[in-house]
Amino acid sequence: MKPVDIARLHTLGAPSLSPDGARAVLAVTRPDLEEDAYLGSLWTVPTDGSAPARRLTRGQRDASPLFSPDGRWIAFLRPDEDRRPQIHVLPSDGGEPWRITGHPLGAGAFTWSPDSTRLAYNARVPEEGRYVDGTPDKEPPRRLTALKYRHDDFGFTNDRRQQVFVSAPVDPAGEAGEPVQVTVGDTDHGRPLWTPDGTGLVFDAALHATRDTDLVRDLWVCAPEAGAEPRRITRGDLGARAAALADDGATVYFLADELGPDLGDFVGRVTGLWSVPLDGTEPPRRLTGTEDPRMVQTPRVTDEGVLVTGENRGAVELYRVTPGGVRSVVHGGHVQVTSFDHAGGVTVVASSGERDSGELYAVTGDGPRRLTSFGDPELDPVAVTELTARTVDGTEVHGWVAVPEGEGPHPVVLMIHGGPFAQYGWQLFDETQVYAAAGYAVVYCNPRGSSGYGQEHGRAVIGSVGAVTSTDVLALLDEALTDERLDASRVGVMGGSHGGFMTTWIAAHHGDRFRAAISERAVNAIDSFHGSSDIGPYFPEPLYGPPETWAKESPLSHADRIDRPFLIIHSEQDWRCPVEQAQRLFVSLKRRGHETEMLLFPGEGHELSRTGLPSHRVARFEAILEWWARHL
Repeated sequence: MKPVDIARLHTLGAPSLSPDGARAVLAVTRPDLEEDAYLGSLWTVPTDGSAPARRLTRGQRDASPLFSPDGRWIAFLRPDEDRRPQIHVLPSDGGEPWRITGHPLGAGAFTWSPDSTRLAYNARVPEEGRYVDGTPDKEPPRRLTALKYRHDDFGFTNDRRQQVFVSAPVDPAGEAGEPVQVTVGDTDHGRPLWTPDGTGLVFDAALHATRDTDLVRDLWVCAPEAGAEPRRITRGDLGARAAALADDGATVYFLADELGPDLGDFVGRVTGLWSVPLDGTEPPRRLTGTEDPRMVQTPRVTDEGVLVTGENRGAVELYRVTPGGVRSVVHGGHVQVTSFDHAGGVTVVASSGERDSGELYAVTGDGPRRLTSFGDPELDPVAVTELTARTVDGTEVHGWVAVPEGEGPHPVVLMIHGGPFAQYGWQLFDETQVYAAAGYAVVYCNPRGSSGYGQEHGRAVIGSVGAVTSTDVLALLDEALTDERLDASRVGVMGGSHGGFMTTWIAAHHGDRFRAAISERAVNAIDSFHGSSDIGPYFPEPLYGPPETWAKESPLSHADRIDRPFLIIHSEQDWRCPVEQAQRLFVSLKRRGHETEMLLFPGEGHELSRTGLPSHRVARFEAILEWWARHL
């Protein structure tokens, strides 16, 4: 892959099955370099494999399709003239869609009522005078009274809270009626879910008095009407979300994190699948263990158990979990299941692998059957080989290496992922492919602190993040360098976010191993991160230890030891790791006369490398390749 080849990759949205399971509809989105935007439309395909997928809509960015329970309609999101997503409805047998919402900031996640007449959905309600005329710099000042008031790649949340609405009855022959605002209050409400009898809505929200200083999020139920009083289902001690209801409505299945004794320690804790009676008469019960895969997507209840995806050693697999907690693999192996659905006895998964960026499969007793062919047949990715290594204390480190064509010896790039509670995996990864195609062997792994290996592995770095993580990534690098095709004298290190933290740390503590480094969107100084990041008030202490240790644990404190060429990449609007984190490191290195450069991207947030403007993503790749060409 060359940098511009990101336009040859695609992303599959969550599929929706018709009630009989015969048809699936899903969104397919691609970067468009000419438009400098992400363009997508809806596609439909029969699940028996009898015909290829066909395009269903011609919108610029259609997304999130959902069949109505009676199969007559497909609701989906389409941007309006102000580029804000609004809910549209399309006859499932074809025809013109019509818009049913008109919120000034757009609409979000939605679900159909059981009788297919209305939709419950999320929408943000702006304060009067804000976000309306495109001149935010002329708005009145914001008065902040809480710690949680903004979010990276979005902006301020305190003046546009997300509420639950119910639409007017769906009427293709008439004007969209006025929706009913169900919830109020100074907090964000999650995706609403109808109870099977249509008398209630289940959603997640932090409605408790101490929500600003802990991470608790409860499940609630209320009537689908204005002024309805919500009733709490969970017990105020979990970070709960992603609810699904049993067919009889008696049990709610959901994902949740246990938060430790202070209700704020989420670091490295494995998200589990839980259940609780809708009437709240019993406490929530965990169905998957802390050393099981980390559950990551909204569950789906079937006659045979609950379907849910989980991270497992670099894979994201689909599991079936019985009410008794027995887990079995439905679709697994070297895959990344990004979404799934089940209806009419049929299960479909959107799944990518080592050589493709995603296709839709029907999962049967005989294995998966591919239903689509969205991938570019001319794309020929470099093969990736699995590696394992052992540290001195015997810890196993799991990772991969991609080796370019030719005998070598090839220069080497060590990549470190963010999080730290995240994982590299079995996937067609643009980062790996671009660097390998340019002639670099790429080494990457899931050290301690990563997800997908259980809670003990995930929490093993607490209080000693730099030292423990560097032990693991260097052990895997050593294992990779036993391959004579890799040149141990020409190695660079790079990473973003937590990976940027580790790049700075390793350049300071193990710089003799490397020729040069690239640190992106990094945490460099824990003390200022604590006060400037959107997650700063509650993130540092559970991970890095008490404040008196932050200086020692901060890479910036050791920057005077860096003696290798150092490129810093950051986004000006990054609120997760604010740009001052890059600036402080840049000034520290520059004042020493060290060879360092800083590349700043305007208008971008923390997710630049994944969802930034396509032109910015290409420019980033080109700058990285130029740096490695100069120094490796």
